[in-house]
Amino acid sequence: MRILIVDDEQPARDKLQRLLEQEDGVCALAQAADAVEALAMLESFKPDVAFLDIQMPEISGIELAASLPAPAPLIVFATAYDQFAIAAFDANAIDYLLKPYDRARLQRSLSRVRERLALRRPPPAFDAGQSLRQLLVSERGVTRIVTLDALEWIETADNYVILHTATVHPLLRQTLAGLLDRLGPRFVRCHRRAAVQLAQVARVEARDKGDCELVLRSGTRVPCSRQYSAAVLALLSG
Repeated sequence: MRILIVDDEQPARDKLQRLLEQEDGVCALAQAADAVEALAMLESFKPDVAFLDIQMPEISGIELAASLPAPAPLIVFATAYDQFAIAAFDANAIDYLLKPYDRARLQRSLSRVRERLALRRPPPAFDAGQSLRQLLVSERGVTRIVTLDALEWIETADNYVILHTATVHPLLRQTLAGLLDRLGPRFVRCHRRAAVQLAQVARVEARDKGDCELVLRSGTRVPCSRQYSAAVLALLSG
């Protein structure tokens, strides 16, 4: 199995890695010092399971677990504090390790991981958007949480996308196509440079040459080109 260790304390990461290196079936290990680094590693490392500390700067392990795109790794929380256990299991954790733990306790956790991995089935293609509840966006040292419910529409900007909500418009380094793959069917492309959340569309106004505008519940107008209008209207009518 491939395991990602996320903890802001280097000694804690190193201890867990030393213990995991002694276990059968662990084929790859990687470390991240915080949630932002962990999210950046997901696509390339593709962990089967993530061991997450809970109390970390800026973004907690609980918030990170809620931000993982599908198919998300299995989650084991490892923390020195027992008061987060309920929140951890609400985040679908399969175990909660209290520091300091020993090898025997870690092995019991790995046994649960192996059982769950054996039962896991590939999720349907649309499950990404259902499982993903929020996006983490880092700008100038500040990490912002953008919930999908608040996200009205998305616009391309060179190598970034602009996430438009009613109040904020942060930049995320991601292609529009790649982001739509993560978000699932609640978001649909309506223009070469734009996509919209279907639930946010209040009405459609026709324009010349088959183009139209999508008027959102907030009053924002988003262009919808002829290339995408038929598919958007079909989804709205369904």
